[in-house]
Amino acid sequence: VEVKATFMDDNTMLNFFVDVKSGDYYYDAVLWAAKNGITSGTDAVHFSPEQPCTRAQIVTFLWRANGSPEPAVTELPFTDVAADAYYAKAVLWAVENGITTGTSDTTFDPDGVVTRAEAVTFLWRSAGNPAAEGKLFADVESTKYYAEAVRWAVANGVTKGVSDTSFAPGSACTRAQIVTFLYRNCTNK
Repeated sequence: VEVKATFMDDNTMLNFFVDVKSGDYYYDAVLWAAKNGITSGTDAVHFSPEQPCTRAQIVTFLWRANGSPEPAVTELPFTDVAADAYYAKAVLWAVENGITTGTSDTTFDPDGVVTRAEAVTFLWRSAGNPAAEGKLFADVESTKYYAEAVRWAVANGVTKGVSDTSFAPGSACTRAQIVTFLYRNCTNK
């Protein structure tokens, strides 16, 4: 009889991701997302938390978090989204529900990196554009398209920004950040 032991560096997570540790701020969010079928990893054992989230990924995460509803429209308006792409229905749903209009009338840019401003705006729109009171950050002008989304996200505990005075709206939103935003939004209701 041969016995082999495999030790994982502080990974008590039951979803197999070796790059998500129990002390990480996004640990509960990743576990929740994996258990609820919102996302899996980038391969069988990696979540890739610091990898930038793409536009295809974020609309797919949102769509799945909303129960993967069947879109009413079946014809894709974007030339860069194949009908058999894993995110095709999510894109249709997102456009149908006013979450995004794409990057132009004919393109969605599925591989484009989502900024933190875009991420909270997508979440805010999927919540129905609710009004919110609260602070804005020094790097968020009140006239920007994402200002109300940032205000809503802070007021509802979705995010606190990257510091007390900075939101970093133009920075890439990582997979860890977007899953955490979704988790906080869905579980704080």
